[in-house]
Amino acid sequence: MKFTWSWLKDHLDTSEDMATILDALPMLGLEVESLVDNAASLAPFTIAKIETASKHPNADSLQVCTVNTGKGTIEVVCGAPNARAGLVGVFAPVGSYVPGIDLTLTEAEIRGVTSNGMMCSEREMMLSDEHDGIIELDDDAPLGESYAEWAGLNDPVIEIAITPNRADCLGVRGVARDLAAAGYGTLKPLQADPVKAEGDSLITWNIDASAADLCPRVTGRSFSGVTNGASPRWMQQRLNAVGQRPLSALVDITNYIMIDLGRPLHAYDADKISGDTLTIRLAKDGEEFTALNEKTYKLDGEMITIADAHGADDLAGIMGGERTGISDATTSMFLEIAIFDQISVATTGRKLNLNSDARYRFERGLDVTSPDTTMDYVSAMVVSICGGTASAITEAGAGADWQRQIAYRPARCAELTAVDVAPAKQAEILETLGFTVSQNSADDWAVAPPPWRGDIVGSADLVEEITRIVGFDAIPEVALPRLNVVAAPAVDAAQKRPHTIRRLLASRGMMEAVTFSFLDAKTAQRFGGGDLALTLVNAISSDLTTMRPTIMPNLLAALMRNNARGEADAAIFEVGPIFPADGPEDQRTSTAGLRVGMTAPREWTGAARPVDWADARADAMAVLAGLGVNTDSLQTTTEAPDWYHPGQSGALCQGRKVLACFGAIHPAVIADYDLKGPAAGFEINLEDVMLPKAKGPARPLAQLSPYQQVSRDFAFILDRSVTSEQLLRAIKGAGKPLVSSAVVFDVYQGKGIADDAKSVAVAVTLQPTKATLTEDEIEATSSAIVAAVAKHCGGTLRG
Repeated sequence: MKFTWSWLKDHLDTSEDMATILDALPMLGLEVESLVDNAASLAPFTIAKIETASKHPNADSLQVCTVNTGKGTIEVVCGAPNARAGLVGVFAPVGSYVPGIDLTLTEAEIRGVTSNGMMCSEREMMLSDEHDGIIELDDDAPLGESYAEWAGLNDPVIEIAITPNRADCLGVRGVARDLAAAGYGTLKPLQADPVKAEGDSLITWNIDASAADLCPRVTGRSFSGVTNGASPRWMQQRLNAVGQRPLSALVDITNYIMIDLGRPLHAYDADKISGDTLTIRLAKDGEEFTALNEKTYKLDGEMITIADAHGADDLAGIMGGERTGISDATTSMFLEIAIFDQISVATTGRKLNLNSDARYRFERGLDVTSPDTTMDYVSAMVVSICGGTASAITEAGAGADWQRQIAYRPARCAELTAVDVAPAKQAEILETLGFTVSQNSADDWAVAPPPWRGDIVGSADLVEEITRIVGFDAIPEVALPRLNVVAAPAVDAAQKRPHTIRRLLASRGMMEAVTFSFLDAKTAQRFGGGDLALTLVNAISSDLTTMRPTIMPNLLAALMRNNARGEADAAIFEVGPIFPADGPEDQRTSTAGLRVGMTAPREWTGAARPVDWADARADAMAVLAGLGVNTDSLQTTTEAPDWYHPGQSGALCQGRKVLACFGAIHPAVIADYDLKGPAAGFEINLEDVMLPKAKGPARPLAQLSPYQQVSRDFAFILDRSVTSEQLLRAIKGAGKPLVSSAVVFDVYQGKGIADDAKSVAVAVTLQPTKATLTEDEIEATSSAIVAAVAKHCGGTLRG
């Protein structure tokens, strides 16, 4: 937000100097980003006129100009394409520092001709990026006078940062109101004398039922017999200073009011409007509209437009249309002042990638009473500058329901901020800011916010307003009490889990990916989601419209992009949120990993092999073990989501609770994502994994045995339905506490074995802890193992 010092003083009656005001603004929450004072840097530049311009004798692209500086005539060599006799521009004499080219001018000989200064462009003076030619001024500009003073560039320009909730300070008057409340002057009354109305408006308003909730209020009036020439110099100077290019009086007035009051307006050429009614309605799907920026946009049925009998020619709250736009020939003008829905304006702007100063203000919220309160102020300015007569006001809409009261206790200020402000001072501050304070008792106030403060919703907001005006530097610095001699841990066990998982999977050769938590609707449905309740209202992209039910499709898409760029073998993982349902408790933290291609780069030993379900299971088991789960107690089932291969996938369960699923990715899914090679992955929902019981910071004592371990191999004939997990559980249970490990090393089906049976070979390691095992103890343990397998698995030793 930019404004000049003199512009601020139009609204603020103050005796304070600019330095004091600049110090005060940040304390009010209005950070000063820059101060540009051109009075000193542009002091040497004066207004001059080119009397003659002739071709340079030794250079085709240069001209030798005779320049009248107002104090004499000198010769200047100029290369600007628009340099010509009669042009009035800006002259920099010898000795001047030109900031745009970082050069101090000296008398110089250019191709044999002496040049005594230069005619300047806007970029050379650092006024803008315009450098196609030298500056052209009005013919009646006073020769020899200071250009900065004549152009109003000696008025310092202040730029402040506006937070999204302070739309009221997107106008100079809002900034002045804050300063007045802080005691830096008084807010001048807004001169808005009613303009005499002569006849009915040439154009009337109609709000279609489809847009009634999106446009609660609109006013307008027509002006006849106006002259749309150049705007007054003071207005042009201020607009130029804040970066608004002056165009014509009517357009400049609308831009001036937007910055002056923070109130966007739109002016139509009334003679170009088809019919006598403007209708505020939703656009038709596919309807096209050519904006003032000369670009054509295709609209949809959720965008607010203003249309005449010919069709839409105004994108409400964003930009007017080219067809009914103001021109130099305009003699009849229709003025629009409206309130449009903030979210609708913002959504339309994002869809069309169309930004404007009007949109910036509308989407942050305007004074909802401004269509009525600013009409006379604007009308008086139009008539005084452009002449003509104003019609009666035409209006539509009952207005927004903005009035509300907030219960407030003066003691609340000290409770929240420790800033002690007297109740009378609190009331004074709020009233100066436009609030209405009703004091039912000393501790019972009812405060009504003004219509331009839609961001005020509770008593804490009122405390912020009071503290802001008093000054945030008044908040005392108080040390936090130390509750413990030794500081408590900054993170708990649950918060450490994602970090633990990331380190563990990285150590297994996997790269972390970070993806959006959104998918397109079709993919979400394919992976078990897609509920309408999980569809985003304001999606950032058409392919990111639905909250993801699982991380797996995001990883598949990431590997698809890597495959397309030549990365055939990759392993990635992500720890992030998923949304399997729409309840608050259904947002969960998940860990998912995906491997594709080969397990290692191709090399001469041939050690690389395609990834498979066992790799994914090993990854899942490693994560669960890292989280403190006793993986020996887990059961494996074949219940896995349908994006896994039905014969090469499973789930890891603890009792009836599924902790993880794993497996090879379904061939159809691999084909859909155009992956080059096999893929296998896993998914773990962290909320399903119980936190281990706290055992203190120390690790348990390692139980190391000094006695020789013993290995025995067993081969059992089992029914094909018996899983290796069942077999190993029976062996470990029978051999406790001697069995330290049991590993399947061979499975055979074929000749010599019944069709419905299989042979499974297991290597069992016995580890004594008290004494070396005797042959009898080994035989007893072996017999117990054989008996347990027979009992629990129906297996027999293979002969």
